[in-house]
Amino acid sequence: MKSIVLVMLSLLVGFGCQQKKKYHDEIKKEIVPIQSDSLHGILEFRSKLNEGFKNPETSPLPDRYRKDFEGLDFFEPNYEYMVHAKFVRTPEALPFLMPTTTDRKSEEVVYGIVHFKLNGVSHQLEIYQNKELMLEEEYRDYLFLPFTDQTNGEETYTGGRYIDLSIPKQDSIIIDFNKAYNPYCAYNKKYSCPIVPSVNALDTRILAGVKDFKLGKK
Repeated sequence: MKSIVLVMLSLLVGFGCQQKKKYHDEIKKEIVPIQSDSLHGILEFRSKLNEGFKNPETSPLPDRYRKDFEGLDFFEPNYEYMVHAKFVRTPEALPFLMPTTTDRKSEEVVYGIVHFKLNGVSHQLEIYQNKELMLEEEYRDYLFLPFTDQTNGEETYTGGRYIDLSIPKQDSIIIDFNKAYNPYCAYNKKYSCPIVPSVNALDTRILAGVKDFKLGKK
């Protein structure tokens, strides 16, 4: 599952990458039931993410925390955070160097912009394509969506979260915030993670996906 294989586009400082180059409004509402096929996809995403964290070869957790790791903390699956967005290509966009939590720079290009409504408000986000990953057959259709929202520093990681996507064949795309995950540096400061661009700050609370992680408490 690409969202697990590409978890974080986070690169160990001094090692270049893991196995490959990877990324690695308070509104009271009832949870909206999710259709069975969509729910299955969310649960599968969670299961594989947890498996990766338990595996010593793929886990970002220091050994002293990984040994007692039982699972990540997630919001309840919520259909309202599975949005259908208009996808607008930006073919004239030029590559740029995206800052990371270290001195490393990640070469990206704005592949497109998505427009959608969430919590009754219109939003837009930039979606990026990594200039190195796009040269690899396995990741040729991979797109990277980093974002921040008003839960950061409270229910979720201060630095924001990521979502993995694939190049859509049409002018629309589904963004499932239930599959939002933390960068590896949320678990281990030895990792270098792309910093979410300010244009991708959502002025709302995304109560979906992975919650914050407190070392020593999971």
